[in-house]
Amino acid sequence: MINCIAVDDEPLALDLLEDNIKKVPFLNLVSKCENAISAIEFLQNEKIDLVFSDIEMPGLSGLNMIKALKNKPLIIFITAYEKYALQGFELDVIDYLLKPVLFERFLKAANKAREYMNYSIESISQEKNNSESDFIFVKADYKIIKIFIKDILFIEGLKDYIKIYTGEKQPILTLSSLKAIENKLNTSDFIRVHKSFIISVTKIDSISKSRINIEKHEIPISENYRENIFNIIGKNKL
Repeated sequence: MINCIAVDDEPLALDLLEDNIKKVPFLNLVSKCENAISAIEFLQNEKIDLVFSDIEMPGLSGLNMIKALKNKPLIIFITAYEKYALQGFELDVIDYLLKPVLFERFLKAANKAREYMNYSIESISQEKNNSESDFIFVKADYKIIKIFIKDILFIEGLKDYIKIYTGEKQPILTLSSLKAIENKLNTSDFIRVHKSFIISVTKIDSISKSRINIEKHEIPISENYRENIFNIIGKNKL
């Protein structure tokens, strides 16, 4: 069961949201809030899995409400405005629904939240049972993606995001840090070669003093990591 709250300053919209939530068997509506301030107060005292929230509300917007939370639950925004979609993505929300919302679309968003929770539980369980798992889960494009570690070529750090290159046409962009993914990989096959790059040693095609070639990609080697890289390469050199 997913415990959730509904946040909207419009009474009719709040009632409609309540009706939709009650139609979904795995959702449990714990509270309704008519503004973001009361929602924050409630979330500070209660453990909630999922928040359905409007964005444009008097006093404090739904966007600023999420930014103010220390321990963020899953978020699904329901709004009449498309212009906040990018900001919603940057806040790592589960889904972004435009009013008026058909129940079928609402149910799809609720299922995304359930899948995310199930995958998170599975991932945590997997980490406990096997510290060197052969796959990881990452959140990208409003879904959970399973990546086999053996398929990873290299990983690029971009401030609050990372790009995971697997040989597919497009890398997978997810909200994380190189340090976090480095801890998850937990294998000697991956090494840091630059402050912004981690590579798979097994995927190296060639290496020079300042560059590593993996398929069609050139990855820079930082001075700070050069000695360690060539020590590792040297162990397998004829």
